[in-house]
Amino acid sequence: MLAEHVSPAGAEIDPKLRTDGLWAYFNGTAAVKDISLQFAPKRVTAIIGPSGCGKSTLLRCLNRLHELVEGASVSGEVYLDGRSIYGPDTDPVELRRKIGMVFQRPTPFPTMTIYDNVAAGLKVGSRRYSRAELDELVEKALRDAALWDEVKDRLRDNPLRLSGGQQQRLCIARAIAPRPDVLLLDEPTSSLDPAGTQAIEDLIQELKRQYTVIVVTHNLQQAARVSDYTAFLYLGELVEFGPTATIFTRPRSPRTEAYITGRFG
Repeated sequence: MLAEHVSPAGAEIDPKLRTDGLWAYFNGTAAVKDISLQFAPKRVTAIIGPSGCGKSTLLRCLNRLHELVEGASVSGEVYLDGRSIYGPDTDPVELRRKIGMVFQRPTPFPTMTIYDNVAAGLKVGSRRYSRAELDELVEKALRDAALWDEVKDRLRDNPLRLSGGQQQRLCIARAIAPRPDVLLLDEPTSSLDPAGTQAIEDLIQELKRQYTVIVVTHNLQQAARVSDYTAFLYLGELVEFGPTATIFTRPRSPRTEAYITGRFG
């Protein structure tokens, strides 16, 4: 079934990232089905839908993490600034510097210090930074992640000493340290308490000033609060896509209306 589609940025604005007929499979079974989406630059797009509808799989296709799963495959296209990320000349490691990702549960590297966690992404690739450059970039990433003031005197500490919310912001700092074009957030507050959730939601609003942000969330209220555009997925299909205010107040699809009003999901 075709999705009820509304262009997120208007015909006059080129999307930062877009998919074209994207399919994703696990052992030959489709989890994402023929999805074409546009992600506007320096805006937040939320991907919503019930558990198992393909939200996280779609997200992982956007920086080629899906293909690392045994038995997984992809067809169709994903374009970053008009260039295919699945082209033969694309280095997946370098791509993941341009399209950073933060996972559902905080994943700091436990054998590294807070400082080295943030610097880890900067040490991947051909460029080599001086210590002074690393210090500057680590500080900027921590400031951008609203964490610097809390950890500036603890940079040599183990990151597991941080709270859950602080660990998640550390993972965001690690993802943005290489200055990516796009930031993917996979249910980034699902394991956090209300205070940690609020901190991440506030941070998302700041991050979109610099990055194209795509967030998967099971929390409809969160999607309504933080996003500019919303995509609703169901059983691997894109049902509806458009400005968040429209999706939540005047959805075109009866299935969207049923989901956001709690009649299923």
